[in-house]
Amino acid sequence: MVNRDDIAAMRRQYGEHGLIESELPANPIELFNTWLKEAAANEVIVEANAMVLSTEVDDQPTSRTVLLKDLTDQGFTFFSNYESRKAKQILENNNVSLLFPWYPMERQVIVIGSATKTSKAESDSYFASRPRGSQIGAWASAQSEELSSRDELEKRYAEFENKWPVGSVIPRPDFWGGYVVYPTSIEFWQGRYSRLHDRIRYVREKNNNWQIKRLNP
Repeated sequence: MVNRDDIAAMRRQYGEHGLIESELPANPIELFNTWLKEAAANEVIVEANAMVLSTEVDDQPTSRTVLLKDLTDQGFTFFSNYESRKAKQILENNNVSLLFPWYPMERQVIVIGSATKTSKAESDSYFASRPRGSQIGAWASAQSEELSSRDELEKRYAEFENKWPVGSVIPRPDFWGGYVVYPTSIEFWQGRYSRLHDRIRYVREKNNNWQIKRLNP
């Protein structure tokens, strides 16, 4: 176990590069897209589109990592099993947050918004683009349900693999599809020296324009 004093002493100095309001675009999606491209080009970051999705029901927050699969002015899209724990929580309370932790670049982005299901056509289109193994996995996994063993999961996978041989068109399960998170605020965090980090929050106004606010670090 790591010594408590060693944990307390863990720190690093952040860089000089920061966020300047006069250089920021009016639309935060534009800035996010730039940061995402830069994160994807960074060899240290394994999956730049990985994001921590947090939901909350009955004062109990839950977080897990999902993958961003589309980005438009309408929001951030990911896909999941509609019978999973996250889906049940979104059905009860669709207010969510997304966190993109790009630590090697001394950056993070926090998105606050509401999640709604994408159209069936959009879910069909993305499902058809997935690798065959991932398509079969969607059928085999009763996501978030308890398993008796690993063998049980692999047996179900083999059954669906036999049902749809190589070359077959695998249909999208009705219980699987996309969500789009419509953002009401997007906060960009850039590490700076002496812990004087830059925090810029875009807040959506009623006319759908964005107001830019600087926050204390």
